[in-house]
Amino acid sequence: MGYYVQVENGVKLFIEDVNPKGTKTILFIHGWPLSHTQFEYQFNVLPGQGYRCIGMDWRGFGQSDKPMDGYTYDRLADDLHAVIQSLKLEGITLAGHSTGGAIAIRYMARYHGQGVTKLVLIDAAAPTGFTNETAAKFLQENANDRPNMLQHVTDSFFFQYITERFSDWFFQMGLQAASWSTAAVIRLLRDENVAADLSRIGAPTLIVHGIHDQVIPYQQAVEVNKRIPNSQLVPFHYSGHGAFWEERDRFNYVLTQFIG
Repeated sequence: MGYYVQVENGVKLFIEDVNPKGTKTILFIHGWPLSHTQFEYQFNVLPGQGYRCIGMDWRGFGQSDKPMDGYTYDRLADDLHAVIQSLKLEGITLAGHSTGGAIAIRYMARYHGQGVTKLVLIDAAAPTGFTNETAAKFLQENANDRPNMLQHVTDSFFFQYITERFSDWFFQMGLQAASWSTAAVIRLLRDENVAADLSRIGAPTLIVHGIHDQVIPYQQAVEVNKRIPNSQLVPFHYSGHGAFWEERDRFNYVLTQFIG
């Protein structure tokens, strides 16, 4: 079931709500430059096990509105808070991938984890995001040949083999975003970080990270694990930046075992 939630005047976010009558709720926050569609292989399985799965497209991405501004961790966390309040969510698991993981971390610190019982970080862009060098490369490509930049993102994303058709599907997901929001989040990943937020997280936290991740190195997950008091790190030995797909059966099992 798809619908929109207004998070501020003139800005509505697209929500995919699968199995609204599920007994336990997982709110998934996608990574850059993708959309909630990246979690297709969770939405196909987990609702059948009784979970309510909610996917949210950030502003500027997927099917959400694409304003020129609002691409800071504070504002994106505020958007997440507006969705949680609007849907009256309580006792949920918040699962964020990559930049979505950093947004989830900022939300937990900024709003004291309101409505969230457990946190899941999947290859999270934490404590930091892009280096100046990486950001400069992406910004230059985004300004001149965004499709080529998105192909480079796809090529570095996975450790396991992906088919040409899967690559096309993934690539098209990135094209749904606006070019200005794509660039804005590159600058966000360069200029902001969530290092100071980590020690403020009180909820039990599961950290999932592919040991072959070329986007956010595995060592960063080790650092996040050290800084979040009540956290556990589960390495995925056959994954790059996309354990939710590359080892989807194991990922779904680890996730549901953690939720309980």
